[in-house]
Amino acid sequence: MKRVLSGAIVYYQFLMWSDLTHGIFTRKGGVSRPPWSGLNLGGTVGDDPAAVRRNHELIYEALGVEGQRVCSVWQVHGTDIVVATAPAKGRSWISKADALVTDRPGLPLMMRFADCVPILFHDPVKKVIGMAHAGWRGTVKGMASKTVQTMVTTYGCDPETIQACIGPSIGPERYQVGEEVVEAVQAYFGTTDDLIRRDPVDKTAYFDLWTANRVDLERAGVRQIEIAEICTATHTDEFFSHRAEKGRTGRFGAVMVL
Repeated sequence: MKRVLSGAIVYYQFLMWSDLTHGIFTRKGGVSRPPWSGLNLGGTVGDDPAAVRRNHELIYEALGVEGQRVCSVWQVHGTDIVVATAPAKGRSWISKADALVTDRPGLPLMMRFADCVPILFHDPVKKVIGMAHAGWRGTVKGMASKTVQTMVTTYGCDPETIQACIGPSIGPERYQVGEEVVEAVQAYFGTTDDLIRRDPVDKTAYFDLWTANRVDLERAGVRQIEIAEICTATHTDEFFSHRAEKGRTGRFGAVMVL
């Protein structure tokens, strides 16, 4: 990924998309006070609402997108997908869902994260973009592949022309999980090989969300995949991490627009 500095704001862009307006924002910059300092975009974590609104304004200014046109969702760790045609009237989210797709130029998509996986999609042939939020629940329910399928059925996309990028999230060395997660991984993927690592001493399990979502995308026919390989739990200097900061933290944002 490429690191971009815009005043005090820091964000990352995928190398695959030099011609697509997008950004994965860090926590640097912004006006929120501790423990949400500084560029918190989460409105339900206890931060001052005025600070959150100002932080949203700052990220849209940094990318040069129209904030009043932004489409977002209330994320619920499911697999529902919204086909976005316009922002909701009178509120900041369209629906309770965990993914958005659109073919509308100038209609920005935005979601919030703090360890879960941001997955961004672009079909340059059909001119479609998408964005998904995948924690362990979304991952083992096929959030990534279901977003691909929505692009195929809604816009006629070919999976082989869809480009997918997996953003900063908790990495495989830090994401310790319980046996219920191991069982869910086995049930969905048919294996835990390369997806679950066991500690050699205490045998606790660690889930590799990056590999799991890559496999899910590949099974859906996607061949062009870029993985950030930036662990949010390790890099709390730049990213919010729900796990590393024991729940008392903010949310960083991902934005993209045709």
